[in-house]
Amino acid sequence: MRTALVYHEDMMATRLLWDDPECEIECPERLTTALGRLQQRGLEQRCLRLTAREASETELGLVHSPEYVALLRGTQALSTEELQALSGQFDAVYFHPSTFHCARLAAGAGLQLVDAVLTGAVHNGLALVRPPGHHSQRAAANGFCMFNNVAIAAKHAQQEHGLHRILIVDWDIHHGQGIQYIFEDDPSVLYFSWHRYEHGRFWPYLPESDADAVGQGRGRGFTVNLPWNQVGMGNADYVAAFLHVLLPLAFEFDPELVLVSAGFDSAIGDPEGQMQATPECFAHLTQLLQGGYHLESLSESVCMTVQALLGDPAPPLPGPMVPVHSALESIRSVRAAHAPHWMSLQQQDSAPVLSPSTCSPEGRASPPLPGGPEFKAAAAQATVALSPLLDQLHLCPTPPVRTAVALTPLDTALVLPPDVLHQEASSPKEETQAWASVLGFLGLAHHRLHKALAKDEAVTALGEILCLLDGILDGQVSSGLAATPAPAAAAAVDVATRHGLSRGAQRLLCVAVGQLDRPSDLADDGRTLWLSIRGKEAAALSMFHVSMPLPGTIGGFLNFALALVLPLAYGFQPDVVLLALGPAHGLWDSQAALLAALLRVPAGGRVLALLVEESTPQLAGVLARVLHGEAPPSLGPFCVASPGDKQALMHLRRQLESQWKMLQVAAPA
Repeated sequence: MRTALVYHEDMMATRLLWDDPECEIECPERLTTALGRLQQRGLEQRCLRLTAREASETELGLVHSPEYVALLRGTQALSTEELQALSGQFDAVYFHPSTFHCARLAAGAGLQLVDAVLTGAVHNGLALVRPPGHHSQRAAANGFCMFNNVAIAAKHAQQEHGLHRILIVDWDIHHGQGIQYIFEDDPSVLYFSWHRYEHGRFWPYLPESDADAVGQGRGRGFTVNLPWNQVGMGNADYVAAFLHVLLPLAFEFDPELVLVSAGFDSAIGDPEGQMQATPECFAHLTQLLQGGYHLESLSESVCMTVQALLGDPAPPLPGPMVPVHSALESIRSVRAAHAPHWMSLQQQDSAPVLSPSTCSPEGRASPPLPGGPEFKAAAAQATVALSPLLDQLHLCPTPPVRTAVALTPLDTALVLPPDVLHQEASSPKEETQAWASVLGFLGLAHHRLHKALAKDEAVTALGEILCLLDGILDGQVSSGLAATPAPAAAAAVDVATRHGLSRGAQRLLCVAVGQLDRPSDLADDGRTLWLSIRGKEAAALSMFHVSMPLPGTIGGFLNFALALVLPLAYGFQPDVVLLALGPAHGLWDSQAALLAALLRVPAGGRVLALLVEESTPQLAGVLARVLHGEAPPSLGPFCVASPGDKQALMHLRRQLESQWKMLQVAAPA
């Protein structure tokens, strides 16, 4: 089983014992609601269920002082009045007689999950815990957090498993200053946090939450803060932050373990965060890679994250993918602050460095106090806004078949997951022959393609391809992989594109790698986006026809994938993606696998990958596995893009970014 779910019922024991509007939102229902939704959706049953254990005091001491651990141990014997008095000594904290036990379970759950992943018992997992941890510091509770669960897990991974590179991603709406303080001088931990900041006017009101706080000493460049300076950030803003900041750094850092401090108060409907990202966005973020106080939004976001960990396709993102001006300003500030420390940021653009947040807060205009009338009104409005989105989300059923393959010439040598369907069905021969005839009627430009489909084996392969494509468009299959004879590859891609459009696909993205030309008569009407990766030409022939060279280095390939292909894919929002690896495509197996895995995310899993029959079984196998939801293999050590690749990327971005807003990494002047 590939995904673990770790929790313990005892973590629901702590509860506020006195009136405190600021603290009442941290309640047991945050856990019970999320767990109940996982059970209702059948997701808990698909996971390996682990019961959380208590972290030992030695393990807590990896991060916290002995005096602080002793202080929390002592809360077990305090009266309610004494607990309230002690709570008042910290910022936004309440203690309960069960706090020490619950907090040890929360920390222990993270340790169990790290051990399960690093020993190979599972591939990934989710620890469902309270109290949260990312605000907690070496000797202080803070913001509902007692022990710093993620920091303890990272230290444990370093000491017990010998890890040297750990990435911590913190997508809670509040800055995890506790994690930052613990690792700010440690180059073995890359910490990324986005958070509501509003130029210092949002809790915890710290200047070191801004973009120019990049770490200390040897750790400079390994603390990455992306401050959101206005509310209302949505799916496009979150995805843009991943594409243009986090993912380039993550690929260059090449972590051995990724830990996510997954606070869902950054989702739509949460009155504390006041953001607009929908629950399915977190499935996208999880697949491209502790808080949350609106129970419906929190539970849906947890479900989306678990489904992503299980390998289920991420549902499509609703609404236009256009980052707002303030988000682009923040992204640009972070890139400017970190360009001196990371090659991957230096080679994508050469615009002048901008200073981070320069607005001085005029006082601290705090958000509505939790429990107060303004907060409750905001929560009610958020619930109204969230309801139709959740209804829409429930109308996106998962196809019964996740992955189907039609690879007859390669089948005998393939090792695939047991639930991958080996498709034997084919479209009627009359239909495939009719499509071949269509190419024959289209004139001299298609004469060669028509001849390529004249052979029986080419017609048979085309029938299997069209049958797979029909299954994807009908919602019966999520993704597919098929092979075609090399001489018929261009014809197969041509017919598959026309067939998809004729079957009602409104937006078809074709990524054609190698000797595969775009059909000259294909309408440039916005229904197809054709990305051609071949040769040395970099040209935006139109908004919907882009030609780019195949990069020669890992850095160049990542630049094109993250800074061009994925932004275009998210901006286009395709119904289906056709990834065609034609003759002389030139991709390594690991590059092809990463490209397929990345394209699977914006397409909601609906990817049909085409190979030539001369491809190796190893390439076919790794593509089938990533389309099925497995992680792609490593690309190997990072190396910078060549000057030619960098120039080609900048040329294309300059041509296209006014039309495709997801390409922008800075707000327009």
